[in-house]
Amino acid sequence: MGAGSPEYLADKVEELASMKLKQRKPGFVITEELIICFVGLFSLLSFAVSSVNYHYVTSSSGFTSVDPSDKAAILEFKSHLQDPFNHLSSWTDENGSASWIGFTISNQTGRLTSLNLTGLSLSGPLHSSLCNLTYLETLVLSSNAFFGSVPSCLPKNLKILDLSYNAFNDSIPQALVILSQLAVLDLSHNAFGGEIPAWIGNFSSRLEKLNLESNNLRGEIPDSLYDSMSLQYLDLSHNYLTGNLGDFHGALVYLDLEFNMLSGTLPCFLTSSESLSVLNLACNSIEGGIPACIASCHGLRQLNLSFNDLQYGISPRLVFSEEIIVLDLSFNSLSGNLPQNIIGTPEKSSLLILDLSNNQFTGNIPPAITELKNLQALFLSHNRLTGEIPDRIGNLTYLQVIDLSHNLLSGSIPLNIVGCFQLLALNLNHNNLSGEIPPELDALDSLKILSLSNNRIFGEIPLTLAGCKSLEVVDLSFNYLSGTLNDAVTKWSKLRFLSLSHNMFNGSLPGWLFAFQDIQIIDLSGNGFSGYLPNGTNFNTSSSFNRIDFKQRASSVSFTNLDVRVSVKVADKNVLNLIFTYDFPPVVGIDISDNSLHGEIPGGIFGLQGLDYLNLSYNFLDGQIPVGLGKMLSLKVLDLSHNSFAGLLEIPRSVCG
Repeated sequence: MGAGSPEYLADKVEELASMKLKQRKPGFVITEELIICFVGLFSLLSFAVSSVNYHYVTSSSGFTSVDPSDKAAILEFKSHLQDPFNHLSSWTDENGSASWIGFTISNQTGRLTSLNLTGLSLSGPLHSSLCNLTYLETLVLSSNAFFGSVPSCLPKNLKILDLSYNAFNDSIPQALVILSQLAVLDLSHNAFGGEIPAWIGNFSSRLEKLNLESNNLRGEIPDSLYDSMSLQYLDLSHNYLTGNLGDFHGALVYLDLEFNMLSGTLPCFLTSSESLSVLNLACNSIEGGIPACIASCHGLRQLNLSFNDLQYGISPRLVFSEEIIVLDLSFNSLSGNLPQNIIGTPEKSSLLILDLSNNQFTGNIPPAITELKNLQALFLSHNRLTGEIPDRIGNLTYLQVIDLSHNLLSGSIPLNIVGCFQLLALNLNHNNLSGEIPPELDALDSLKILSLSNNRIFGEIPLTLAGCKSLEVVDLSFNYLSGTLNDAVTKWSKLRFLSLSHNMFNGSLPGWLFAFQDIQIIDLSGNGFSGYLPNGTNFNTSSSFNRIDFKQRASSVSFTNLDVRVSVKVADKNVLNLIFTYDFPPVVGIDISDNSLHGEIPGGIFGLQGLDYLNLSYNFLDGQIPVGLGKMLSLKVLDLSHNSFAGLLEIPRSVCG
């Protein structure tokens, strides 16, 4: 595959996008925990000027052919392209150009006014023949594999220019300065470098949308952008911009500056107080407190200040309007008590997502939070909250995700939590909760993630939990649970992860233990299980334990580094539902260490060719090690220590490195 081939160029675009995403992730440190974190995807507002959808549009006029000069320019442009799927096969001298793909022709003049070639897998440099399309008002070449520099001249009547999702490099083209009619400029997801030119905010008095997201731009935000009175939509996210964040003087509606290196304190955005709807400043180095004046942006629908250096308490004067749907202040150093009333009238609130996690908040969970009737995701983890979980949390009937983990909460799990009947994820790990697991949790029949680890919960797993048939991740480790593994667990047919480690379970291991279709991890270590290992007759031959997957797996295997994420995405500005997903590292393993098992290892266990990790240490196992260990091609970690085995041990190459 040559360096100039379409396949090569498409791969380079995909690789470039992937590298940017990998390089710009926040540095999470995961240790001994199941983590549920909110990754918010802020919506793009629907601007009339940016709703370009001319693909496959043809002329509806009486013209059967475009003006000859435009036709000549287009055919010249095509001759310098690579079109691997022949999308432009209709572009010939023989065909009437009014029916050419991507064309819009003026009713009055017969001149080409719009050209949309988005997503056609075209590649090559842009030829300067485009400059001859003097009547062109819309040029959309997004989602292709164009590369190199933008031509030094462009059609001067352009109103919409979209070159996003390509592989253009060099600096932002000087040719743009002549486009005085331009309303929409989208150069996002390319490799443009250097500084944003000083003229970018004033070359067109009509510029309403500017998107430079996901490039390699450096330096400070130019004054012309701060001073622009026409801009409504500005996205400079995922670059390397520096300097102090200033205040914008225009009536912005959408501002996204996340994943840069901006510093300074948070401005009030007073000029945009009536217009601003989306403000995303996440993943920068903004410091100081959150000024109460920012709540004067009465139209604010989405606010993301996460991953900054914000400090101090939240002022009681910081009260947002009922219109806000996303509020994310996570991963800062905010302190003091949680605000008693962060929304003006909680019972009328439209708030869907509240994320105050990973700060230094103290005190109780305020009752006002339980009045946010439309709330769908609540993240208060990794703080220093005390007291009990409010009984009235069950009033939040739309809740899908609750994460109160890593706090100092005490008391028992409130029975009223079953009022959150749409719950998908309940994460209460690393607290001081006590009491038994409420049998009433069976009402949460949509629940996928249940994490109660590292608490002081005792008693048995309630048989009623058989009703939680949607469970995929169950972590009850590091508690005081006891009894035998009952049949409730068998009803969790979608189970992928099960950790009951470091409790006081006893009895024998049931034969159905390894029979789950989708199971990846079972950790029963540190209990009092006795008897024999299951004989293997119930091993599910189609489960992950048996599948050899040559795709990339974790280079190191550790159950204490489990990373489960919950991404909650806002689909659009009028979203009513969230999109729930989660993932964890592709590790497949069994840990039954530190129990009282005896007898020989069943041959079936060493037939599980999909295992990365097998730990049977600290038991009373004996006899010969079964033949077949060498066939476990995926195995990276094997621990059979502190048993009484005899004979030779056949070590798989994957373990030897």
